[in-house]
Amino acid sequence: MALLLTLLCGVSLFVGTADLPWAGNWLDREALKILLISRLPRTAAAVLTGSSMAVAGIIMQLLVRNRFVEPGTTGTTEAAMLGLLLVTLLAPSTPIFLKMVIAAISALIGMGGFLLLARRLPPSQPLLVPLVGLIYGGIIGAGVIFIAYQADMLQYLAVWMSGEFSGVLAGRYELLWLAGAMAVLAYFAADQFTIAGLGKSAGVSLGLNYGQVMALGLLTVSMVTALVVVTIGMVPFVGLVVPNIVSRFMGDNLRANLPIVAGLGGILVLASDIIGRVVRFPYEIPAGTIFGVFGATIFLWLLLSRPARAS
Repeated sequence: MALLLTLLCGVSLFVGTADLPWAGNWLDREALKILLISRLPRTAAAVLTGSSMAVAGIIMQLLVRNRFVEPGTTGTTEAAMLGLLLVTLLAPSTPIFLKMVIAAISALIGMGGFLLLARRLPPSQPLLVPLVGLIYGGIIGAGVIFIAYQADMLQYLAVWMSGEFSGVLAGRYELLWLAGAMAVLAYFAADQFTIAGLGKSAGVSLGLNYGQVMALGLLTVSMVTALVVVTIGMVPFVGLVVPNIVSRFMGDNLRANLPIVAGLGGILVLASDIIGRVVRFPYEIPAGTIFGVFGATIFLWLLLSRPARAS
């Protein structure tokens, strides 16, 4: 996996509309500028987005105790977009970091609303959870579109929904390193998340501070979602399909799976970005669109071929 990720990173650096001229055996000054300002940040952004969203997905699946949920299927992403839209309308000069904080708070509120709905669903019907989440997210998304339409901001909204990396430049993606840091933090709390996934009664009986772990998990998911939406836009299904693919081959040891989940998420999103760059060269298809087609197919397969151990 490390070799494949390295190979894709190398391909990503040299795929694009601008050629990288060489001076002797080394890249010339203009090519180095393209690499440092555009190609390296874009590659890093794709890897960080895929890795952090995959980790956020597996954390959310443990907290909800359902394998068919992720931020994009529970209204969390739409709630983050709502917060970002409102702060852009009401205070357009707000610094980007503060916009991210407001989007994270909005995502946290939206995720809390979904958890309240999920608790009312019968545990014997796990497929109801993602279906209710999709409806819940669709309602929030419809509200976001309505507000954007009234404010003549549909073009801005389209950018946030597309999940594309063509606008990534040095100085405009660095917030994603914070998302990567949140994913690393989740690794150190992996055992606690695993116990929390057993349920509140089991967790408390094992000495777990259940409320604290839930708060950490919800904060991690909302922060990662907000950071990705603010910086890149929405990339659907990453947090759903990647953890499920890994668990089918490696089981349910979260501490062992988390690096693989992060690596596979980075690989798939980076591969989607590369495919989007070459399939209609010199034009681009957003990576979110490419991964959305792949992710929707895997999502349907997961729904129709659920393993016996799925919760």
